[in-house]
Amino acid sequence: MDAPIVAVTVYPQHARITRRGRANLAAGTRVRITGLPLALDAESVRVTGTGAALITGVDVGYEQHAGPADPALNALVEQRRNHQAAIDAVADDEAAEAAKVELLTGVAKRSGASFAKALASGVAGPTRVEEVTEALGGQLAAALRTRRALTERLERMREDLAALERRIANHSAQSEQDSASVTVGLEPQEDAGEIEVELSYVVPGASWEPGYDVRVRDTDVTVTSFGLVSQHTGEDWPECELALSTARPASTVVVPELDPWFLDRVQPAPPARPMAAFAAAAPGGAVREKAVSLRRMAPVFAEAEQSTTAVTYRPSRPVAIPSGSQGHRTTLAQLDLTAELGYVTAPVQATEAYLRATVVNSGEHTLRAGRASVFHDTEFVGTTRLDLWAPGEELELALGVDDRIRVERDLVRRTASKATLSGQRRREAEYRTTVTNHSPREAVVTVLDQAPVSRDEAITVRDVRATPDPVETTDLGEFTWRLTLAPGATGTVTLAYRVDVAKGVELSGWRE
Repeated sequence: MDAPIVAVTVYPQHARITRRGRANLAAGTRVRITGLPLALDAESVRVTGTGAALITGVDVGYEQHAGPADPALNALVEQRRNHQAAIDAVADDEAAEAAKVELLTGVAKRSGASFAKALASGVAGPTRVEEVTEALGGQLAAALRTRRALTERLERMREDLAALERRIANHSAQSEQDSASVTVGLEPQEDAGEIEVELSYVVPGASWEPGYDVRVRDTDVTVTSFGLVSQHTGEDWPECELALSTARPASTVVVPELDPWFLDRVQPAPPARPMAAFAAAAPGGAVREKAVSLRRMAPVFAEAEQSTTAVTYRPSRPVAIPSGSQGHRTTLAQLDLTAELGYVTAPVQATEAYLRATVVNSGEHTLRAGRASVFHDTEFVGTTRLDLWAPGEELELALGVDDRIRVERDLVRRTASKATLSGQRRREAEYRTTVTNHSPREAVVTVLDQAPVSRDEAITVRDVRATPDPVETTDLGEFTWRLTLAPGATGTVTLAYRVDVAKGVELSGWRE
């Protein structure tokens, strides 16, 4: 029975395939569906149907073939055979024309002396010699043109054959030599006639993962989600009903964070060991959308069905995905959210202010973790990764550096002295960070700084002073200020500290 694929449900790690076909029970009490993937899960096979019959049994079998089991691959192999035959025919024509050119060239060379003798003896006049010469030259020119055209045609045909060979090689990597089959036992009823049988089974080698486009315009955030489907099941999925389910049956943009700043006693250097250096290049530049005067085309989103523990997305139109596809993109949904914008700067690392958007998932569905491309207005900021995002949960999005927020960090005081009585050495430092808002709107800037933390009793950090009072401090010497700056306004924070080092101790980890 011919039972084509009519529906596919893709899960994060496999897919359920549904086939449907019709048969007439007058021919017997069994129907057989062949050409199925060898790797299908026999325990997952389910058969239902409609018609005047009872299902008495379902058997899964396996078949060995001399050639590929995949009909699509067989069609490609047959196409290659026909293409090779056509190339051989053109090659024969080219060889014949080459022989003709060689013959005419030889005749032309030998005729020169004969024409000279004929003219000298008066056997042939100049007119006759000219006629024969022109006829011979015309035939040779025509043969050369034909051979050149055949050579060019043969070259193009061989290029097409090489492309076909690559398609076959790629398809062969996904296809099995053998296949599975399902035999359905049926018991006809009194009025038995044509019945419809539906077969479903689970296959590995298929998956989907989410991806996101995040666009921020002022305080409006649009999150467009899409599914990236990959399938290497060995069978092509034609245009059919596609569903993506979250069920599980059986160059990064980041906000700067401070690491603790430790002071410690200098330890003897360990023996040198070979080291390997690794470097990663991040794509640069920005992607700018082309402005058009026409109305923008709107995407079509999938229908979402929420069950108890999973969401299933059903695209609005049939989708075809051939075997070997990697990252086939299908748009799923869009969320329109409102963000709270703010800035974060850690001038001890870099004097740059990072724009950050805090967004709450106001949708009905949980978004799976996945990579996201972030755009600020029409500018491409970079890529980040969204963690699992549940409804009502808050998420922070890094939107890159905003040069309109200027940050400067200056060392305003530095001393180094030695206590005369105890022999202790003392170091003092004071830093001032200035933040200026050059944007046209009010900006809330979070400033991060840190004081050193001692890990040795002979090293003491004293007199730590922060102005103004920070909104948050930690035991690891981290300080957080939150400045609210009007357009054109400037805010300043200072941090000062003193470090006492015992006599005879060499200090490591100090930086200025």
